[in-house]
Amino acid sequence: MTANNPLLQDFDLPPYSQIKPEHVEPAVDQILADSRAAIAKLLEQQQANPSWDGLVLALDELGARLGRAWSPVSHLNAVCNSPELRAAYEACLPKLSEYWTEMGQNKPLFEAYDALAKSPAAANFDVAQKTILEHALRDFRLSGIDLPAEQQKRYGEIQMRLSELTSKFSNQLLDATQAWTKHVTDETLLSGLTDSAKAQMKQAAEAKGLDGWLITLEFPSYYAVMTYADDRALREEVYAAYCTRASDQGPNAGQNDNGPLMSEILDLRQELARLLGFANYSELSLASKMAENTDQVLSFLRDLAVRSKPFAEQDLAELKAFAAEQGLDDLQSWDVGYYSERLRQQRYSISQEEVRAWFPVDKVLTGLFAIVQKLYGIEIRELKGFDTWHPDVRLFEISENGQHVGRLFFDLYARANKRGGAWMDGARDKRRDAQGKLIAPVANLVCNFTPPVGGKPALLTHDEVTTLFHEFGHGLHHLLTRVEHAGASGINGVAWDAVELPSQFMENWCWEPEGLALISGHFETGEALPQAMLDKMLAAKNFQSGLMMVRQLEFSLFDFELHASHGDGRSVLDVIEAIRSEVSVLRPPAYNRFANGFAHIFAGGYAAGYYSYKWAEVLSADAFSKFEEEGVFNAETGRAFREAILARGGSQEPMVLFVDFRGREPSIDALLRHLGLSQEAA
Repeated sequence: MTANNPLLQDFDLPPYSQIKPEHVEPAVDQILADSRAAIAKLLEQQQANPSWDGLVLALDELGARLGRAWSPVSHLNAVCNSPELRAAYEACLPKLSEYWTEMGQNKPLFEAYDALAKSPAAANFDVAQKTILEHALRDFRLSGIDLPAEQQKRYGEIQMRLSELTSKFSNQLLDATQAWTKHVTDETLLSGLTDSAKAQMKQAAEAKGLDGWLITLEFPSYYAVMTYADDRALREEVYAAYCTRASDQGPNAGQNDNGPLMSEILDLRQELARLLGFANYSELSLASKMAENTDQVLSFLRDLAVRSKPFAEQDLAELKAFAAEQGLDDLQSWDVGYYSERLRQQRYSISQEEVRAWFPVDKVLTGLFAIVQKLYGIEIRELKGFDTWHPDVRLFEISENGQHVGRLFFDLYARANKRGGAWMDGARDKRRDAQGKLIAPVANLVCNFTPPVGGKPALLTHDEVTTLFHEFGHGLHHLLTRVEHAGASGINGVAWDAVELPSQFMENWCWEPEGLALISGHFETGEALPQAMLDKMLAAKNFQSGLMMVRQLEFSLFDFELHASHGDGRSVLDVIEAIRSEVSVLRPPAYNRFANGFAHIFAGGYAAGYYSYKWAEVLSADAFSKFEEEGVFNAETGRAFREAILARGGSQEPMVLFVDFRGREPSIDALLRHLGLSQEAA
């Protein structure tokens, strides 16, 4: 099997088209067995007198081999899900969980790391090496290295079960999203929808062998109905289907219900925290983050809520008054997107749909690459003739002064069997291997934009452009690292509440006139974005930013409170209702089950960490204010940001890196000013 298993071969880029579900489990079994044997052997040699190369680098080599096989499998499971691949993926989760728990609780391994950290050689290690050792010793403790055997065993059982539950949560959400569609044969029902949205719905119907149009719960389709459909009953129907996915409510109530999974996940996280000596999971989560304690996080979020809520109340009052003028006196959740878009058009004479024509995907990408070339001195070009998982996927190479830096896969469009949302993941880390060869990094960048329809190129809304810039910022963090040790290269070892800094930072250029000039051009004529339209976009930038801020704070506070207070007798619904009473200005209907689809915290890495978006936004707004002072394309400032933040990965604490760049600690003022939520901005 080894000879014909692509996952056990050495390759540069993964041979995606050759990877079959039947390859997955045998490859993982083989690699884990080899790794266990190799670890036992290296401990025999290293325990008495460990060295960096003999211990850390040797383990990096084993980790790289496992990552080379597992990374493409995990990626395919997210972007080309099938029952066979899902089964193979899930069969490996407990095995991988068991392996990592074993590693984290391997006493001789811990002692070898401890001895290396205390050895005379450690005094000569570089800053990244010292940080890696510090983090490794911390992570051993967070893996239960100090627990008695019985509790260590329980730790392992919990981790294994959590890996199964979080994967199942993600699968049930995907299945629930795909389980509901609405087949429309009467076009009058779609009154108000844009031509591009209808063309996409027609394409979706044709793909299923149907006439007419097919509304789905994939985000571009859902967004189109909520923003443009004149038919209020249709909006309510689609809203109800979307916000009850994977729950006990709505049209598919009880199917793929994530409710029981959420309860078990929360119970196990709380048990895990207690086992490790923390009062709750939020405390445990902060043990490896930038924030110092739970009070600091909650105070930060509540302070933002107090400052933002008056602006949100004003936004809502204006929206209700506008809807009443249009004849609607009882504004509900399924009306907000529709009337907001109409109010935006009335007030600023601009709509998301109107600007699409100026953001064809190739123009946006060319402009994005030009922006980072100006800032960081890198070149980006497209590569052809590579193996991929879907015909729409594109590959780009970053180089600097003719030298290869890294590569980036783009998978930009929504489709069936693909997880919703947008994300970047590292496909391969930059590192120097045991032979001294420099391995260049590779990243995957995934979005769910509206695909090209009707012979036109893909045309992006400005929101989608911002999402692309955000994920590309993560990609640059991964690819532009100068750290050559795997444990701190790219995004590895970066505190989770600082990891959003480079991504949110990139979004700023979507709003700068000099940036917009590079990323926009009419898809038919190539004509630049007219000044009048640019002025309207900038005027509308902070439209309803109060409402948007309290929405994000609702998510952040809900997540953090949920994990900080679990076990106090309140249900998930009780917690979200209490948070809504505190920060929200418009209550959703009682059947809303937002939490059942909150994959960030139940299936992603954001449990008790969703606050990171707001925390890092303070950092990114303040970092960008230096460019506002010195010029948004100031190459010197760009290089300074690259060297202080992007190049240094997880080699030092985020606050140290931020202060190196900014010359001081961050201030919240820039964020409030950027969002129009300060008295100065008002």
